[in-house]
Amino acid sequence: MRSYLRYNVAGGTYFFTLVTYDRRGFLTSPLARACLRNAFRSVRETRTFQIVAIVLLPDHLHCVWELPSGDSDYSTRWRRIKSLFTKCWLAGGRAEGERDDSRNKKAERAICQRRFYEHMVRDEEDLERCVDYIHWNPVKHGLVSRVRDYSWSSFHRFVKLGHYDLGWGGENPVVEFEHPE
Repeated sequence: MRSYLRYNVAGGTYFFTLVTYDRRGFLTSPLARACLRNAFRSVRETRTFQIVAIVLLPDHLHCVWELPSGDSDYSTRWRRIKSLFTKCWLAGGRAEGERDDSRNKKAERAICQRRFYEHMVRDEEDLERCVDYIHWNPVKHGLVSRVRDYSWSSFHRFVKLGHYDLGWGGENPVVEFEHPE
């Protein structure tokens, strides 16, 4: 079995990517959005964290979390979010992907990929790059031509807070951000 090294810093800020199984495009459906919202809310009640920025695309999501000081356990949070999402999704009558032998042996559902991508945010400049990448992502994937036209991201909250102008993102604003998408 492959062992993944995770860089954990208590109270750290992290960029994450979570991808659906076989990149099936359902995350922006009304049921998926409700299931995700409820899963995030439930986990945050018991294991607090702040969602700094987020974007929800049909087959993946990106977000930046800030963990409380003294806490570095984002893996448990993601495991719980994925579990609650899966239960809600299946209870809503939706199907999972076709499970391979490995998933059957481990009794794993085929809703999300097993792992997630994580990047520890190093400083303010890195945070800005991550947040810009998140908000630019719907344009990058051809879902909209302007960042402001995408509904399922934290972009409009950042505009209200004065971090962006509503017209931000007319040209590719994301410089030197490498992400294994």
